[in-house]
Amino acid sequence: MDYTAKLDAALQRLHDEGRYRTFIDIVRAKGQFPHATWRRKDGSERPVTVWCGNDYLGMGQHPEVLAAMHEALETTGAGSGGTRNISGTTLYHKALEAELADLHGKEAALLFTSAYIANDATLSTLPKLFPGLIVYSDELNHASMIEGIRRNGGAKRVFRHNDLDHLRELLAADDPAAPKLIAFESVYSMDGDFSPIEAICDLADEFDALTYIDEVHAVGMYGPRGGGVAERDRLMHRIDIINGTLAKAYGVMGGYIASSAKMCDAIRSYAPGFIFTTSLPPAVAAGAATSVRILKTDRARRELHQTQASILKTRFKALGLPLIDHGSHIVPVIVGDPVHTKVISDMLLEQHGIYVQPINFPTVPRGTERLRFTPSPVHGPKEIDALVRAMDALWSHCALNRAELSA
Repeated sequence: MDYTAKLDAALQRLHDEGRYRTFIDIVRAKGQFPHATWRRKDGSERPVTVWCGNDYLGMGQHPEVLAAMHEALETTGAGSGGTRNISGTTLYHKALEAELADLHGKEAALLFTSAYIANDATLSTLPKLFPGLIVYSDELNHASMIEGIRRNGGAKRVFRHNDLDHLRELLAADDPAAPKLIAFESVYSMDGDFSPIEAICDLADEFDALTYIDEVHAVGMYGPRGGGVAERDRLMHRIDIINGTLAKAYGVMGGYIASSAKMCDAIRSYAPGFIFTTSLPPAVAAGAATSVRILKTDRARRELHQTQASILKTRFKALGLPLIDHGSHIVPVIVGDPVHTKVISDMLLEQHGIYVQPINFPTVPRGTERLRFTPSPVHGPKEIDALVRAMDALWSHCALNRAELSA
């Protein structure tokens, strides 16, 4: 077997389809976000504006967050020293879990090294706790949810995206006595649309199902205290398990679930993805706890974030660009071809100093390849003007259809 030839063939397929992914080496400067430096392969450097980052609110640069991390680093050192079960639980981890439980109005929260691991570990463990569990999963759920459900070895039903009639049909077809769980997201990150949370909760009540919501792209940004869309809609009490991240709006790293004390205790005790993983460094936990605490009261930052997103969408619409707008902070512009998407991304970077990564299959369906912009409170008029001018010029240069592609 020529293993090297097999690897070459696999990689060449990605190149041929125009969806080979390249890393852009950027250097962020403290206090300068969204401005950074692009370090080219030849060693030269160029200033760029980052338009695809998930540090939605710029909290990764917040002085109080940085100060908390410095203090914890100086106090405890670099790493946690072990898993949560073996020497890796510190007062910083407990303080962060308390902040998160309070944020979501739950009895407890449980930290993981990422929201991906939190989804995977929790969803793959639940059938151990509820034998015979049937999971009903939205077809557009994140890969981490799909993987966790796939690995749990139990029954699953996939319902059409946000299709309540299909979900009801699937629920009604199964044994009324079987344990059930409905897994869905609050904001779907590629199109930026919202789920009908209240209606899903109504179905869960009717069919005696648990509810599991991924609020990764909503925590910190929606709701009076940043608890997510469920908080905004006053529905957190109806959600059994809330998944969130500390790596987007909170600007640090890590993931978590928030739920009842017994649910968190059971996941803690049975999930290999929690038991056998080194815990977050104390400095990371300290920074995240500070960020969560700050955003509980910083409504102005959340409001400015929504304003900047609204302005960018309005400007793009005025150009006739094929924009998807579901009212969230996510701004996807559909190109519809992987090669064109990569060309525009490269030209934005090389000619205009604007960094936005192309989004291709399998992250999105073929034919819906896109540029996904994530404005923040620190993307001001100057940055927006530069982006709009560049997109106008490049869209015309690439001879892409505007009006017919508009969503």
